[in-house]
Amino acid sequence: MRKNKFFNDEKIFVFINYLILTLLGIMALYPFLYVLGASLSSGRAVDTGRVTLFPVEFTIDAYIHVFKDNQFWISYANTLFYTFVGTLYSMVLTSMGAYALSKKKLMFRRELNLFVAFTMWFNAGMIPTYLNLRDLGFIDSRLGIIMAFGMQAFNIILLRNYFEGVPEAIDEAATIDGANEFKKFFKIYLPLSKPALVTVALFYAIGRWNGFFWTMILIRDTNKISLQVYLRTLIIDKANAAEEIANNLLSLSYSYDTLIYAIIVCSMIPVILVYPYIQKYFTKGIMVGGVKE
Repeated sequence: MRKNKFFNDEKIFVFINYLILTLLGIMALYPFLYVLGASLSSGRAVDTGRVTLFPVEFTIDAYIHVFKDNQFWISYANTLFYTFVGTLYSMVLTSMGAYALSKKKLMFRRELNLFVAFTMWFNAGMIPTYLNLRDLGFIDSRLGIIMAFGMQAFNIILLRNYFEGVPEAIDEAATIDGANEFKKFFKIYLPLSKPALVTVALFYAIGRWNGFFWTMILIRDTNKISLQVYLRTLIIDKANAAEEIANNLLSLSYSYDTLIYAIIVCSMIPVILVYPYIQKYFTKGIMVGGVKE
């Protein structure tokens, strides 16, 4: 009797779990499907609120207009550059810093770890940070966007915990064989820490791809702005864009809003293409790197 009750309770629990996860999945997926549907709909359908999920009066004129805009491609290329080079730069700094902090023989190891953790909750603030970046010559500089925020404390701690999980016997065997710290780092720790490295790289890449605020603050040259700053410019210039489109012969096939939706969809494409190939490392990297035995 108790066994049957246990199985019934388990079935109810599993059903409720699947129901909740399904609802959460729909809630997460709906905005994306709406934006995609609106970007493929006519401007008239979007402006009158007839688009709820699927395209209405299907058209790709919004994408054609976006692809003809040189500033879109310049901003897209800038964002790819900032993301790729910036992520590589951040990974070099973070992995080396985490490796050093994982070593028990490091002088002042405890104090340095506390200092890194301290920066997760307290920092200098926006104005001192801006003044510091200005004095370093990072205003209107691509180098400034890449170098200004090279490391994040959470990622250092995550990777440090993963490095600490590497068996000491392997480290000692490498030392006996004559390997120095650099050789152990590149030949042992990095290959064994692939899940954590991929996870941290994903965090950095997503953060830099969606980076907006400091790019807006530091960059003045429109040839150096990111895609997100370009999108913000379109939103601010909504009145001018709407007037321009209103005077266009294709004003019934696309509108200002459909252009915005088309750019948003284009900005999501790299993440959608890359994530399926690295998601298998993601959960493992978080679980192993985030939990210390």
